Amino acid sequence: MSAVNTRPGTSAAPAPTPARRDAEATKAVILRAARYLLARHAHADITLKDVAERAGVSAPLILKYFGNKDSLFARVMSFDTDAAALLDAPLEDLGRHMVRHVLESQRDRGADPLLRLVFAPLHGDHGEVLRANFRAHVVDALAARLTGPDPHLRAELAVAQLIGLGVMYGIARGPRLRDCAATDIGDIADRYGPAVQAQLTP
Repeated sequence: MSAVNTRPGTSAAPAPTPARRDAEATKAVILRAARYLLARHAHADITLKDVAERAGVSAPLILKYFGNKDSLFARVMSFDTDAAALLDAPLEDLGRHMVRHVLESQRDRGADPLLRLVFAPLHGDHGEVLRANFRAHVVDALAARLTGPDPHLRAELAVAQLIGLGVMYGIARGPRLRDCAATDIGDIADRYGPAVQAQLTP
């Protein structure tokens, strides 16, 4: 059942050709469309036609770039690129950075690097793939950066705080949080970042 009623060396390398840049841009649009749909519908309910309509491309073009639906959603269910951006800050400032990243992703791109996990129960066996990727790419990668006792527990607690923030912003749509994020994400990062940071550098 759908989650909602409405239908994700020695010399400089040569510059990419315009055709190559266009292909990469098109792939990015397709992945964004697939991510959007995966966050709102069960995997089994999403067709390539749905993704194509959302992305503004043809279904055969999706097949050309990704092969088939399973290959496309294998990419969508990976968190590795999102995790790299989420964790891209020195440890001493990582809590504040992660708060900003979650809110800016939602505000500016309408996508949350973490919230896809919230919809894992919709996706059957694919949901377990989503969970496993999330644990490996986000939680385990964060835990590997932590020192001191219980790094994996602390990583899970920090990520849980971020997911809660993302749910309040993107799903519950807390009006005061959204109003503040529209004008000053830095203020929210100043308020919420230290709570996350307390798990990272206690």
